[in-house]
Amino acid sequence: MTSPVILTVCVGNICRSPLAERLLAQRLPELTVASAGIRAVVGSAMESAAAAELVERGGNPDGFAARQFTAAMVDEAQLVLTATRDILNRVLEESPRGLRRTFTLVEFATLMAQAPEGSLAELVAWAAAHRSSVAGLDVDVRDPIGRDAAVHHQVAEMIDRATAAIAEALRPTS
Repeated sequence: MTSPVILTVCVGNICRSPLAERLLAQRLPELTVASAGIRAVVGSAMESAAAAELVERGGNPDGFAARQFTAAMVDEAQLVLTATRDILNRVLEESPRGLRRTFTLVEFATLMAQAPEGSLAELVAWAAAHRSSVAGLDVDVRDPIGRDAAVHHQVAEMIDRATAAIAEALRPTS
């Protein structure tokens, strides 16, 4: 795999981050998107309910295999999107140099709704400079593991909306 431009991170890398990865990759085929987990179930396919939610949105879970997060992944990515603030803090503990490129998925999506047009690098820099504007918002995507189908659906809807907003902002304007 080439170095990811966008890296999505959750805990097990079987629900939230692969769903975000596949939706972003589907919406932004010109970019390389990857995912990882801070406690990944390495080598596992997507969790069945998350995979079903992906398929419902036109995505394909085939060939997915969970990967363990490493600090080097942050160094290689232009943008890192985490499922929660706690995961963001864990990522930054291991790779503090990634601070200006690491956001929660919902935080970055919310910022992109206010952002001017620009390249990926310009938008990431803009978001880093304006992240305090979303400081009080709930920007966590809850973990659906072990919960019922309704929770998986709610989580998938949240990820779908966030990735759509991000893709709209990052879509090349030419």
